[in-house]
Amino acid sequence: MIAEKQRLKDTNWKNWGPYVSNRQWGNVREDYSSNGDAWNFANHDAAESYAYRWGEEGIAGISDVKQLLCFAFSFWNKKDRIVKERLFGLSNPEGNHGEDIKEIFYYLDNTPTHSYMKMVYKYPMNAFPYDKIRSENAKRSKKEPEYEIIDTGIFDKDEYFDIFIEYAKADHNDILIRITVCNRSEISAPIVIAPTVWFRNNWKWGYNTYKAQLNAANDGSISINHDSISIKKFYSRNDSAQSVFCENETNNPKLYGTPYPGNTYFKDGINDYIIYGSNTINPEKTGTKASFLIDETIEAGASRTFDFRLSPHNLDEPFDQFDQIFDQRMEEANEFYDEIQNDVVNDDERNVQRQAFAGLLWNKQFYHYNVGKWLKGDPNFDAPRDFSNYVRNTEWNHMHNKDIISMPDKWEYPWYATWDLAFHCVPFSIIDAEFAKGQLLLLTKEWYMHPNGQLPAYEWNLSDVNPPVHAWSCFRVFKIDEKQNGKPDLLFLEKVFQKLLLNFTWWVNRKDKNGKNIFGGGFLGLDNIGAFDRNMVLKDGQHLEQADGTSWMAMYALNMMRIAMELAQYYQVYEDMAIKFFEHYLYIAEAMENLGEGTKGLWNEEDGFFYDVLQLGNGDSVSLRLRSIVGLIPLFAVEIVDHKLLENMPNFTARMDWILKNKPELTKLVSHWDEEGQGRKHLMSILRKNRLTKVLTRMLDEKEFLSPYGIRAMSKVYEENPFVFSVHGVENVVYYTPAESDSRMFGGNSNWRGPIWFPINFLIVESLQRFHYYYGNSLKVELPTGSGDKRNLDEVAQNISHRLCSIFLKDGSGQRPFNGGNAKFNFDENFRDYITFFEYFHGDNGRGVGASHQTGWTATVAKLMKPRLM
Repeated sequence: MIAEKQRLKDTNWKNWGPYVSNRQWGNVREDYSSNGDAWNFANHDAAESYAYRWGEEGIAGISDVKQLLCFAFSFWNKKDRIVKERLFGLSNPEGNHGEDIKEIFYYLDNTPTHSYMKMVYKYPMNAFPYDKIRSENAKRSKKEPEYEIIDTGIFDKDEYFDIFIEYAKADHNDILIRITVCNRSEISAPIVIAPTVWFRNNWKWGYNTYKAQLNAANDGSISINHDSISIKKFYSRNDSAQSVFCENETNNPKLYGTPYPGNTYFKDGINDYIIYGSNTINPEKTGTKASFLIDETIEAGASRTFDFRLSPHNLDEPFDQFDQIFDQRMEEANEFYDEIQNDVVNDDERNVQRQAFAGLLWNKQFYHYNVGKWLKGDPNFDAPRDFSNYVRNTEWNHMHNKDIISMPDKWEYPWYATWDLAFHCVPFSIIDAEFAKGQLLLLTKEWYMHPNGQLPAYEWNLSDVNPPVHAWSCFRVFKIDEKQNGKPDLLFLEKVFQKLLLNFTWWVNRKDKNGKNIFGGGFLGLDNIGAFDRNMVLKDGQHLEQADGTSWMAMYALNMMRIAMELAQYYQVYEDMAIKFFEHYLYIAEAMENLGEGTKGLWNEEDGFFYDVLQLGNGDSVSLRLRSIVGLIPLFAVEIVDHKLLENMPNFTARMDWILKNKPELTKLVSHWDEEGQGRKHLMSILRKNRLTKVLTRMLDEKEFLSPYGIRAMSKVYEENPFVFSVHGVENVVYYTPAESDSRMFGGNSNWRGPIWFPINFLIVESLQRFHYYYGNSLKVELPTGSGDKRNLDEVAQNISHRLCSIFLKDGSGQRPFNGGNAKFNFDENFRDYITFFEYFHGDNGRGVGASHQTGWTATVAKLMKPRLM
């Protein structure tokens, strides 16, 4: 068996991984302010001196699964005012488009057990332009692009180091570390390298007094003394490396002007020693944070390699067999991905897909958040919460998160988001289905899910509402896993189904305002897509009936029905649940057609599109005729049922027959259940053939949604003819904006008014494939609209998929669209084959926008590049 697959059977191989965040400052967990100002309570400039409560950060950081011990790299170019110990970026208030990392690095490789990992960090030789980046972004308006580090010119003369950081595991808790520093310039340049180990500070809060220790050993290594950590030694291959020690403790005198009795070697001690030569390291060579300091000059165009090892063993020759083990792990990584990619023949596609998997794996993080403790504070540290005003997450006292979780982006979004995670799990299932299933189950655990059945959204507001895509992801992962392993994991499917019953009930009880099967939910993850804030409390009994909220619920009902039908093939008891969810779906479909007596539905026949409807207090309604992906989401409520499934479900079939005979008002609203498709299939969809064709005519129109790089979030018609709508006496104007947001409606760091978003596009592709599975060649549409070129829906899906993949692939001129035309990124040999997977993409030219390492839901491109075998 392939070595990495064999390791996946032993969970101990995941004891250590890339579980350290790229940013711990500026998040909710570390916010102990009285006013909820998370961005400023613990900010970037204070981070070098502030000991965190809930987690740690670092460059290429790794830790054990409980994050008791951490390791990461720090660097100094002898020109910066601080050691480069963490990745720099702007806070949300500082950036003209919200929080934004201002560093260049790439995730190049990773295996599911983290037996081999590789990334590269590009570190300037000249003083890092912290002030220039801050001041320039402060000048810029929402209508101007972000000012990036590449715009400062600091890389123009190639005066930077390529720092390749690699890890290879000799065993579960035996980690080989290699760093290769490449001078890309024409001049020699100095660099200080500081590989660092430290303990997460869990001793000062008042719950325990145990404090582990790091000590200098006689053989030049650093001893690690912790009663719960197997790793006992930290070795350096460089004999001249100096070991230095301080404490992972907050420097209160520096930050707050208050004394801290009994300790003078604070968290920033090593930084101050390197920069100023200060007497801030412990001469006794003991502490809770320690580094090897290596001071080198790298000649022009040259490279130097430095090796280290974290080991549970006292070794006389710690670097014996080091090179051989590294080579073996790299070969095994290639062997693993050769099998994964055996049907991906294009070298460029293989490169992009492998880096997508690498980014997905690097974005795992130890996530710790005990909301009850956070709200009330710790025995030794009070939390000055002003509960008379708004305090986040007060309804989530039960929540206790302490797990390894897939993050959207460990710098820009170093906290899980429920609907993001659902998308992460689909590409994850290709390389590590057990991890994907574990992640999906995790959010349904009683210490995550609210007692009322709600799934947590994200730490800034756990009570926000994400689109209910969990059931879709669970069944998708289940089927991929079954295809790969040859047997169904019914226990997983049963477990998650039982918990999702609670969540579905919460949606029905909380988000169906009038009990009419029409659902709201606020922004539903789509931030500023509406004409106004969809979380706004409207006046005089007005409320918003949302096409997307209702469509998501129709999709949810069908997903739950399909899971129940699958389980019913093995356990007859689930047949009744399948019936329940099918009927629920029918009632939602009816509600979308007719919101009530004398009112219009969400479908607009004149435009051939679905819109949100504003219900007025006097019973009238107004259709908000704004064409956006809100009107495309009804595509997702589609399910194809093979007739053979029904043969084992006599009660289901009998109930359907009764509905067909006795409730024609329901059956006429959905695509014909009684008409079997090719190969005895049945279609369930909100969109009948006529309406489906009309929606696709809009979607595939290059003047509206169809971009060279996928499906836009909003129709391009609003670029020259904006949508205008008044609410509460305020005129709201919506323009098509293909890239950065022009509104701070939700903090300004996302924009759903034009760009291409992978999660929605991925669901569009999969929905079209399901429609084709039913219709075959009997349904063809113009692609693009008006071209006269008719394609079946599978061809349309493939075409959209190719457009999405082309964002990352070299075009005829050698450029990758996500680079936005930047010549250095596209053509420089030290950049051109490195990929960053952005949060979203420019609707017209494919340029990457938003978070630059969101290899979470954007990693779905790895699944799109996989030929359709699963």
